[in-house]
Amino acid sequence: MTTLRTVPDRRRRAAPATVPASSVEPRRGWCGEWAAAWTDFWFTPADPLPLAVIRIVTGAILSWACVVWLLDADAFFGDRGWLRPDQVWRMNDQPWQWSLYFAASSPTMIRVVGGVSLVAAILLTIGLATPLAALVSFLGLVSAANRAPLNVFGLDDTLGMLLVPLLIGPAGARLSVDRLLAGPGQGRAGEPSVRANLALRLLQVHLCVVYFFSGTGKLFGASWWEGTALWGAVANDRYRTLDLRGLAAHPLVVNALTLATLWWEAGYAALVWPRLTRRLCLAMAVLVHLGIGLAMGMMEFGLAMITANLAFVPAAAFAGLLRPFAATSPSSSTFPATSSDHP
Repeated sequence: MTTLRTVPDRRRRAAPATVPASSVEPRRGWCGEWAAAWTDFWFTPADPLPLAVIRIVTGAILSWACVVWLLDADAFFGDRGWLRPDQVWRMNDQPWQWSLYFAASSPTMIRVVGGVSLVAAILLTIGLATPLAALVSFLGLVSAANRAPLNVFGLDDTLGMLLVPLLIGPAGARLSVDRLLAGPGQGRAGEPSVRANLALRLLQVHLCVVYFFSGTGKLFGASWWEGTALWGAVANDRYRTLDLRGLAAHPLVVNALTLATLWWEAGYAALVWPRLTRRLCLAMAVLVHLGIGLAMGMMEFGLAMITANLAFVPAAAFAGLLRPFAATSPSSSTFPATSSDHP
């Protein structure tokens, strides 16, 4: 009698191997996921290239401001200037505010302090002794603002907002004399770092806070709801640099520009983070601040605000724009390709 072998059932499969309990990733709750996202947001290494671009433009604008102060240093900071030292406390909210100009009791010392601030701003621009230059530049800016509060406007506030991240992050890691002096392949200064990410994130968050309160503050103004606020700026003879009074014949255009500016500014913090709306939001920032600079004579302020918005531009975009100049760089890795899309 022939014994028939049973054909194996192909539908039967071996039981899967048991996965060790130690290799199973535990499920994180809402709090755990929120904490992980918070950590990734602040402490993921980022390319310092955007910070370097911001450093160059900020240093150039600050250098210009220092030159303006030195053109009439006695009027800005002198004992017989526009605001005497004993009257400064009337303008400052906090009487304990300090300034290096308080200790500069002579016209010569005033110019020395202003000259040191100018040199520091120039060094910050070219990226030489960058950490020290950023610190001295910040001290010089705060000293000027606290000594002459009558002359503090949006430009000074924006420069302060820009200098703080430059103090925190490796602002001289790219596009700097410091990097050239270090030589190619020396150290890890130009590579992604947590400090660079932290500095850029602080600037991004600070910018969102500024726009949010500026936009929501405008919601309390009737002229913004009516769509006529921009006409008030256009018709102001004191600040007007371009004659745009022809817009009076096109009230709907004025209404559209006013309301678009209002809702862009109020919604900036929500629109700038998603990639779908980020480019449109940043393009609006450029148009709005260039418009302010050209129409109201505040070009320095407009450029400073556009510079702050560069914190949202990915490093890959800057690398693509600067790569044609890499041939003249002593290091072939000056503008390496990057797959990260910060923010």
